[in-house]
Amino acid sequence: MKINANQIRPGNVLEHQGKLWRVLKISHTQPGKGGAYVQAEMKEVTQGTKLNERFRSTESVERAVLEQKQMQYLYSEGDMHNFMDMESYEQIAIAEDVIADAAKWLQENMEIQIEMHEANPIGVELPSQVTMEILEADAAIKGQTVSSSYKPAKVENGETVMVPQFIETGERIVVSTADGTYVERAK
Repeated sequence: MKINANQIRPGNVLEHQGKLWRVLKISHTQPGKGGAYVQAEMKEVTQGTKLNERFRSTESVERAVLEQKQMQYLYSEGDMHNFMDMESYEQIAIAEDVIADAAKWLQENMEIQIEMHEANPIGVELPSQVTMEILEADAAIKGQTVSSSYKPAKVENGETVMVPQFIETGERIVVSTADGTYVERAK
């Protein structure tokens, strides 16, 4: 599907130079002399190489057509993650390098969106938040619970999340999957 370069957004997948590229950042520039252009920082989907490319604002680019499939995470085996299609109950295994940083937030029976291009998985979209249990957290220091200071806490997947002083070991918290930050106490 052809789109104008001005319509490129972060997260889009483009077909460029015979490969698939995920757009990470964009900036629109209008120089004093010459035509406007779009500077796009992109990452190749399969290899992981990065590319900075300029597109004239009048230029059209090819946006890849992706199919979104609702799947359920089952389990991991080595560097392969197994998912089940919610409609056909077929199971597929996806390599760690396709999932990238999202792998650390996967939880059993979690429903996620898998992006497919020509029947090949190229990425995953997690729910925006996950609930995790605190395994280790320093004790709160008296008087610091009223200020907005944060302390490191280790959650059940092994990641360290900065949490408010009042959070203690054994509590459940909500964590943003986009950047791994504390959102709130779990209800």
